[in-house]
Amino acid sequence: MRVWLILLAALSITVAAPAADAVSGRIVKVSPFLVDQKGRIALSPSLFDRDAYQAILRLQTTNVSAVRFDVLWLASKAPTEKIKIAVEVRGIGTNSVPKLQTLETNVLPGTFRRWTDLPFAGQAYHDFGRVVAWRVTLWDDDRLLSEQKSFLW
Repeated sequence: MRVWLILLAALSITVAAPAADAVSGRIVKVSPFLVDQKGRIALSPSLFDRDAYQAILRLQTTNVSAVRFDVLWLASKAPTEKIKIAVEVRGIGTNSVPKLQTLETNVLPGTFRRWTDLPFAGQAYHDFGRVVAWRVTLWDDDRLLSEQKSFLW
């Protein structure tokens, strides 16, 4: 009976060992925010005021200078440390021409969830037109770990 228990324990360790080397990760939440001319997404720290100010910025688009994507993500330690977050943005430019823009940043995985913000600003934002949809992906080198996308993607 002991032999069977020892064999079963050795088998479970052997089967579980390769899975520990695999990098896992996921995108927990994505919050896109409009940014005003002064670099603010809200006028006060209140979440209610933030949502109200975002509604005002959606109506007064001349006051918007950028879109910032705040991404909450989690990834296990990678042997190669090549974890990347990418934001693909679809929009409508002048003369109703569809456009696509990709924002990327390399991140360092850890034990806990982390926030990373990716701003879409400057001349590229102004030439882009109106943002219609987005998709955020988490990559380990070439392997897709997780994605979240907007309703219209």
